Amino acid sequence: MERESWASTAGVARSMRSNRRRDTSPELALRRILHARGLRYRVDFAPLATMRQRRADIVFTKARLAVFVDGCFWHGCPDHATFPVRNADYWLPKLERNRARDLETDAALADAGWRVIRIWEHEDPTDAADRIEAAYRASP
Repeated sequence: MERESWASTAGVARSMRSNRRRDTSPELALRRILHARGLRYRVDFAPLATMRQRRADIVFTKARLAVFVDGCFWHGCPDHATFPVRNADYWLPKLERNRARDLETDAALADAGWRVIRIWEHEDPTDAADRIEAAYRASP
């Protein structure tokens, strides 16, 4: 017996299952550039032991720098976010919770002495790497 899905169609369910949590194309492009510049980092790492579920995409532990590569849909990009029409009662609160969680994570990391950089998936990876490298090199 198949359980009822939250997805509006089988196609939507298939699409959502195919979304990756890590190693997305924007992340891989950014990591390649950072690695080529000689920067070494942790991948998919929780900077705070008290918040193990809040994992940054790229973490420079000694520099206390956490980088998140945010998807435009999931994190509400001001330029590219779209809002689903189907199942809006489900999706709108979920997407709003994502944005609230991002702000809470940023605040918790800042309180613990970490710097946070958020990169949108549509950003040029070289420009993003420049920002990250500058922050890394500026660390004490």
